[in-house]
Amino acid sequence: MWGANGYRPIALSNPTNTMNSKNTMNPITSDKTYNDCLKAMYSLRRFGIKMGLSTIRRILKELGNPQDHFGCIHVAGTNGKGSIASGIASILNTAGYRTGLYTSPHLVTFNERISTNGRHISNAGVVAAYEAVKNVHHGSREPTFFEFATAMALYDFDRESIDWAVIETGMGGRLDATNIVRPTISIISNLSLEHQDYLGNSLAQIAGEKGGIIKKGIPVVTGVRQPGALSVLNDIAAAKSAPVFRLGKDFRVRRKSGNAFTFFGIQNRWPNMKTSLMGRHQVDNAAISLAACELLNRAGVSISEENCRQGLFNLCWPGRLEIISESPRIILDGAHNLAAARNLATFLAQETDQRPITMVIGILDDKPYEAMLSALIPVTQKVIFTRPKIDRGLPPETLYAEARQYGKDMTLLPDVHRAVEHAVNQAAPDDVICIAGSLYVVGEAKLSLPHILPS
Repeated sequence: MWGANGYRPIALSNPTNTMNSKNTMNPITSDKTYNDCLKAMYSLRRFGIKMGLSTIRRILKELGNPQDHFGCIHVAGTNGKGSIASGIASILNTAGYRTGLYTSPHLVTFNERISTNGRHISNAGVVAAYEAVKNVHHGSREPTFFEFATAMALYDFDRESIDWAVIETGMGGRLDATNIVRPTISIISNLSLEHQDYLGNSLAQIAGEKGGIIKKGIPVVTGVRQPGALSVLNDIAAAKSAPVFRLGKDFRVRRKSGNAFTFFGIQNRWPNMKTSLMGRHQVDNAAISLAACELLNRAGVSISEENCRQGLFNLCWPGRLEIISESPRIILDGAHNLAAARNLATFLAQETDQRPITMVIGILDDKPYEAMLSALIPVTQKVIFTRPKIDRGLPPETLYAEARQYGKDMTLLPDVHRAVEHAVNQAAPDDVICIAGSLYVVGEAKLSLPHILPS
């Protein structure tokens, strides 16, 4: 049942303890069984956004509709949706709620995509969820990888008896496999051109796809600012009687030094807030997370100002302006599209104390690599072009040829491990090494760095 004010009444006045899950499993799972499950999943089609939601609905119905057994917050957008989702999950967990988080892609292991109370699903949990999804009838076609993974996550959250799931879309929104949840709040972080073969060639078209997560009477929180895109979202929300709360209009921030800020919220003023995530853009992401928590409070969820403060401060979101070494300073940042590349360039220009910067970069073939390079290369002194193992990686020779115009010291090393090793070996203690361009490059670097850096 839904209240007259459009908010879903929540019967979660007392947070559950975080020790027990619905079922128990044998904790011993052979590597072979786990790896066999992943191999089978990776053999599935990668995208399925034009295929509709009938397959994921069929799978979930066969599983007992686990998505209906807990509260949901649904997060879409071009950039920042993972930071926002992880921020809300951290706050809910701090408030004592048993909280699931589903994000993509992963950096190193598949398990990163599915977590409960900050703990990634175990290998045994992956196997159990895989077997559950595999053994139900899928309908007239084989599920895509993302549909399969989404069903696994929702099944595992139900098995873990969570109170809340924070669900990040994979691509788009309207036809994304995650769009089968009935959220208490929908969030659209921001918009820029991306995945144009699937989502459309204009911001208005992309807004229409992202706005597909808006549900009847469910409040929407957004950081979208472009007038045309915002008009599309407002029209969708108005047709569904969904109230919209905008960053810069209904809530805002006043930045202080570092990543500290005052939050002027929908109904609260919270001074001296701080996010642990680096970069000016992360303050906007934190504000969206806080606005969502204000709306959860309206819906009857018990979240205090101190829960919000501590949840943001304790937040960890790997591979996004993540500093893993100080001598030399090594920064990992996916920067996987133009907006993210510009945010990274701003950070490097303003926050690295004019230290020499070497960039290790690889970009996927569906990204605007020319514009991304034009944002990133000017703030560096040296560039090493590389390529992740995924088949979508652009040849580093293509990047090298495009970047010649900038007159930088450039090296071409197609293997990510060799590229990172070369950067570390050539760096002085005061240098900065930034590894960027794709979360796949960052993931491979994270695997390699423990073997490259001195212990």
